[in-house]
Amino acid sequence: MKQRDSLRQKLQVYLVIGSQDCDFSAEKTLQITGEALAGGVGLVQFRDKGSRLSESERIQLARQMQALCREHNALFFVNDDVQLAVDLKADGIHVGQDDMPLSEVKKLVGDNCLIGVSAGTVSEAVAAQQGGADYLGVGAMYATASKPDAGEPIGPNGLADIRRAVGERLPIVGIGGIHLGNAASVLQAGADGIAVISAITRAESPRQAARTLSAEVRSQLQQIEAQTR
Repeated sequence: MKQRDSLRQKLQVYLVIGSQDCDFSAEKTLQITGEALAGGVGLVQFRDKGSRLSESERIQLARQMQALCREHNALFFVNDDVQLAVDLKADGIHVGQDDMPLSEVKKLVGDNCLIGVSAGTVSEAVAAQQGGADYLGVGAMYATASKPDAGEPIGPNGLADIRRAVGERLPIVGIGGIHLGNAASVLQAGADGIAVISAITRAESPRQAARTLSAEVRSQLQQIEAQTR
């Protein structure tokens, strides 16, 4: 069964990671994933783009990451590779605007897989909402070197426009160049969580980075909730 009820809470700190973010090492990718989960990451997206791993190594890495997520009661998503998501019975799949169309993804994954869609404009966000996306990945928030195809930054103001257009019910995670110093602005603009790559993968201690980000997100969301009462 889809874990829609827990999705908004799980994506508060959302790690996007693949071997290309970890010196092309499967072992290091697993190590960082484990540390991040121990630090409080609630959702991991396996995004292995430009990998130097063989197909069998890539699948094995995905399985091991999924097992770590289960150990920590976190969600495991796959980026773009719908067949891999189906084969692994992943909790979710995330697709971009240039990936497989949402309507086709829905046919392939069935009812037991959450679907996230990247959106950088109001029209993209509304189309994804109308197409049945379970959440939106909105960005790029800021310039980022981790994801060269992220597009021009739209900033928190762009996310706020998207939040107004889709309403409050659809979960939104901001992505792109987010770190401890600017996470608050993304959340104040209407995001339910932050998706990060280098803020955790390049940290001296991925566990501590995840813990600090989790505390910041919880604090900001509590403040926002208090302001709206």
